[in-house]
Amino acid sequence: MLERDWHSYRAFQLRQLAMPQEPQDLPEGVEPWDEDPGAPFDRWPGLAAGIPSPAGADPDAAARTAIARLTDGPYPLPKPHLALVPATRSADIPAVMGWQAEAPLPLLCALLRSWEDRFGARVVAFDGAMIHVSVARPPRDADHATHLALEHVLTGADNVNDGTVPYPDYAASLVNSPVWSFWWD
Repeated sequence: MLERDWHSYRAFQLRQLAMPQEPQDLPEGVEPWDEDPGAPFDRWPGLAAGIPSPAGADPDAAARTAIARLTDGPYPLPKPHLALVPATRSADIPAVMGWQAEAPLPLLCALLRSWEDRFGARVVAFDGAMIHVSVARPPRDADHATHLALEHVLTGADNVNDGTVPYPDYAASLVNSPVWSFWWD
């Protein structure tokens, strides 16, 4: 399924790059954004490799830290509430809860399960159509993050695909990032 989505994404990306760009009327002193090159893969690269679990990389501890960051950080979640969800894995929480968003729920839950195994990810919070995931073992270098960012793009999340953050910048933001957040409008 991801490979099929990759082919659709790649076709769209190639069409966008082939379209002539219209000059923009920008205020004086404002530089135009560079064209987003998108994912740098000419063929489906498969899933990004997982990070081995070193001593001290406890997914549950990372989840507690992420929750503290999301509730006490510079942009705290408004009025957080604790919920107990009868799910065996945190990746199943969106489906068990019947979470409603424009997210492709079966694909998202499958990716969340895979990220649990490969990166020690845990679903830790929802805020409307936004989901927050703690990450115990995030990518440590730009190449790995660039590969992983493709999986994030294929979720269809608006914060990844809205064109405000170029693909290389989004990928760079994943390096050593203990929280991944996605939203769908």
